[in-house]
Amino acid sequence: MHSLSAKDLTLGYGETVIIDGLDIEIPKGEITVLIGGNGCGKSTLLRSLARLLKPKSGNVLLNGEEIAKMKTKEIAKKLAILPQSPVTPEGLTVYELVKQGRHPHRSIMKQWTKEDEDAVQQALESTNILHLQDRAVDSLSGGQRQRAWIALTLAQQTDIILLDEPTTYLDMTHQIEILDLLFDLNEQKGHTVVMVLHDLNLASRYAHHMVAVKDKKIYAQGTPEDIITCELVHDVFQMKCNISCDPIFGTPVCVPHGKGRSVGANQKKRAAI
Repeated sequence: MHSLSAKDLTLGYGETVIIDGLDIEIPKGEITVLIGGNGCGKSTLLRSLARLLKPKSGNVLLNGEEIAKMKTKEIAKKLAILPQSPVTPEGLTVYELVKQGRHPHRSIMKQWTKEDEDAVQQALESTNILHLQDRAVDSLSGGQRQRAWIALTLAQQTDIILLDEPTTYLDMTHQIEILDLLFDLNEQKGHTVVMVLHDLNLASRYAHHMVAVKDKKIYAQGTPEDIITCELVHDVFQMKCNISCDPIFGTPVCVPHGKGRSVGANQKKRAAI
């Protein structure tokens, strides 16, 4: 199983520094979720781990080797990334999209093989979209489309999968479907999954390991049960809250303070009338 880490990593755009001197080691075979306020650098960090962004200084290490010095195809055989809101070429079918995941394993001289076809079919089956393989991707629902993109990453047959906000723009049902799928891939096939999520409660439910980013550094990291506290939510998200326990899963649940409808107050109002 492949390892992924970063040492003294500094990232930014132009003169602006987003991440400064950060060290991180991604636990093998677990689900790691990056959390933090808007603009804190979560997506920037994820892109750097996939070598989509060149560091200002420091190194990203894949199996202890500097990823900057590795060949692109060599990286793509070990690590796959699904960016936020990927754009699908018009008219491309699900099968044609997922087939592109085999690109790192192919060359100009190499014909399409049974191994390639098996990898595509397994990816379609794992994401439960085999019956959609002849449909145009742009004709699918949001949840189906996201499954197709995840199938593409699975067809790469990498140990490590990085996902930038994979539940964005999805309704609650499709959010759970996608996260359940990623959870099953981790549980059944041992994929190391790293993703950015905004929903703190869903992140706590699915993550084995969480990394909270604030002020260009790692503010805290560990299991959700160890790090999700009222203090962390206040410091990282500038929000007061209560932390309770999910009655089904036993994971932390954040209940924000703020204005809202009071059931007790409404009952009293109706009684007065």
